[in-house]
Amino acid sequence: MSIGYKMKRFFSNHAETSDHHIDASLKTRYYKASKNTVIQELETYFNGSSDFSIHASSEQRGEISAVSKRGKKVFIIATVIMVRPYYTALDFSVTTETPLQIDFGYSNKIIKRMYQHVNEQLPLIEG
Repeated sequence: MSIGYKMKRFFSNHAETSDHHIDASLKTRYYKASKNTVIQELETYFNGSSDFSIHASSEQRGEISAVSKRGKKVFIIATVIMVRPYYTALDFSVTTETPLQIDFGYSNKIIKRMYQHVNEQLPLIEG
């Protein structure tokens, strides 16, 4: 990971995951579960969280959006795509609302925290 990327990540207010992300901790995760199971797990996480609440949810489209209840204003979009039976991808897009458009890596921390929770609840497919 280059120093330029680290600076950009630190001085940005947005982070998102992808299949070919330069940062291994922000790569798309795949789970051995159905799309509905992953969506249910995310809904359980957001409903049980004191930090976030669900803004909108569409099981048909495989998207859940959530906002922060307290602290920094955060907007999260979770996208769940079933690639094939029991091989489901989970991606996040997180934007932190700040006056200077800099969140000092806070959006990245949110993504890592959500992935950590889902990894504990569902079987992760490595590779």
